[in-house]
Amino acid sequence: MLLASLAILIGLPVLLWSAGKFVGGAASVANHFGVSPLLIGMLIIGFGTSAPEIIVSIFAAIQGNSGIALGNAYGSNIANILLILGLTAVISPIAVKSEIIKKELPVLLGITFFAVWQVWDLQVSKDDAFSLLGLFVLLLSWSIYHGMKGGKDALADEYDEEINSNEGTVKTHVMWLIAGLLLLVASSRMLVWGAVEVATFFGVSDTIIGLTVIAIGTSLPELASSLMAVKKGEHDLAIGNVIGSNMFNTLTVVGIAGTIQPMTVGAEFLYRDAMVMFASTVALFIFCIGIKRQGRLNRFEGGAFVLAYVAYTYWLVQAAFI
Repeated sequence: MLLASLAILIGLPVLLWSAGKFVGGAASVANHFGVSPLLIGMLIIGFGTSAPEIIVSIFAAIQGNSGIALGNAYGSNIANILLILGLTAVISPIAVKSEIIKKELPVLLGITFFAVWQVWDLQVSKDDAFSLLGLFVLLLSWSIYHGMKGGKDALADEYDEEINSNEGTVKTHVMWLIAGLLLLVASSRMLVWGAVEVATFFGVSDTIIGLTVIAIGTSLPELASSLMAVKKGEHDLAIGNVIGSNMFNTLTVVGIAGTIQPMTVGAEFLYRDAMVMFASTVALFIFCIGIKRQGRLNRFEGGAFVLAYVAYTYWLVQAAFI
């Protein structure tokens, strides 16, 4: 138990630190070779903020702990919206100006609905997983099109400012990219092993561990990047990071894990966790799409998100020990 706890306490911060180095290195190398800031932001940064979830879920699936893989993806999506954006909006209301964000919100809602529909039969089969990866390819193509198209957009300007703030030589960035990836793999294995051992010790399901400890932990990069973005006045970047991360989580994290190991879920996962994920995505869509007004997430709405997350976490804890 002591070793497992240490594995989590050491593995999680190393995972988050290495993810940051991996993303920063990849973005800077791409920028050096003339890739547009919008394309870097939508692909490399969007993928990179989900790198902890992806690597953790791959190793969880390989080891047969599918509950951690699925719980990590869905739990991270819930935490990203209710906790991350909620806290960010409480500190500083988030205004949505980017037309790209307004186009991504309906796409995220559609992807989330499809994911919930997939688990309606209480499983994620290999066919389900491959269909998620197929949708990811379509999303990737759409992102590349918009990234290469360029043009003036609030989100593109904020990505440009963020990427160009990174200093250092190409050699240094390549070194951090490789080192970050290696540490991501090592720390993910450590974290999954520790989480499984702790779950076994307390007699709770690995799904609960994935939905709570690992989901919150792997969502910390989104919290840091969103708070930093709002501090700089880059509101669209704060929303964009979460939308991109949730898309990648739903399509790639679940998709890759499902191709490795088909997943079976309990009815409580569908009626509790999947529904909370869908409801929080619907709420984000309503608040930020801006029908007949500018889209925004104000302090009251952010506070409601945080309270909803606290209630959801209490629900999970109660379910784990009853």
